[in-house]
Amino acid sequence: MTLHLQKLCVGCDSPEELRAWIAERMADRRRRGAPEEQAHVTRTMPKRAAEVLDGGSLYWVIKGTILVRQRISELRAVKDADGTDRCAIVMVPELVPVRPTPRRPFQGWRYLPANEAPADLAEDENLAPGLPGHLVAELRSLGLM
Repeated sequence: MTLHLQKLCVGCDSPEELRAWIAERMADRRRRGAPEEQAHVTRTMPKRAAEVLDGGSLYWVIKGTILVRQRISELRAVKDADGTDRCAIVMVPELVPVRPTPRRPFQGWRYLPANEAPADLAEDENLAPGLPGHLVAELRSLGLM
């Protein structure tokens, strides 16, 4: 069964800012001739890695709300400069907007069961074609969608 991860996007104020940060990092890797991949290094390797790699995504919490996700392509064991074991969460660099879902602060990453993961905003588009995402979110918060 698919299992997702959720993580706070510290220092980022919007999906647009995260998208720009990813583009900048990818351009830097291209200039250096490094493999064009996006990875976020964390302290621990998920114990349920097989479930995460079975179609899982990393859901980014931006300013207290899950707003976007990225599909996880690999969980790689790496060592930092001090030789400490870490986990590189390698992701597809495409951000997929999701239904805004509030989250309280937490440290590190957390598992997010597939049945609790917010739906992609593209699914909301089918309910309200042409309506901007922020209006769909407001209508949903009022219980009107």
